[in-house]
Amino acid sequence: MLLTSIDPFFQEFERQFSRLAGRTFDNGSAVMPMDGLRRDDDVLLRFDLPGIDPESIEVTVDRGVLSVSARREEEIGENERQFVRERPMGSFTRRVYLSEHLDSEKIDAGYANGVLTVRIPVVERARPRKVEIQRGETRAIKA
Repeated sequence: MLLTSIDPFFQEFERQFSRLAGRTFDNGSAVMPMDGLRRDDDVLLRFDLPGIDPESIEVTVDRGVLSVSARREEEIGENERQFVRERPMGSFTRRVYLSEHLDSEKIDAGYANGVLTVRIPVVERARPRKVEIQRGETRAIKA
């Protein structure tokens, strides 16, 4: 496995806390939903961050943990009164544990159309490769 999330018990605790604090969407998902794609040479993580100022987004890696944080500020003018609030505001953070098969030194990230995309290369030794089959005389294979 190339990526692992936080302990499932902790995730459920965090999900319930976020729900009680009003920091989840109606479908109960986390405030920063993520998709992960494994390709031959890398892993792509896509985080939904609509309405986030790109300057507030921070991506860090420390001892094999990728952290993404962002902030959405209030947008209420002086002569405006809010009567409905369904969009979560404030600071959001998501952490993903990276395996030793990912090259944390070469991570890159980009933000467009409300989606943060983080690309993490797979180290050479962990990439899929084809094993050549020897033909001809039978040889004993040492275990």
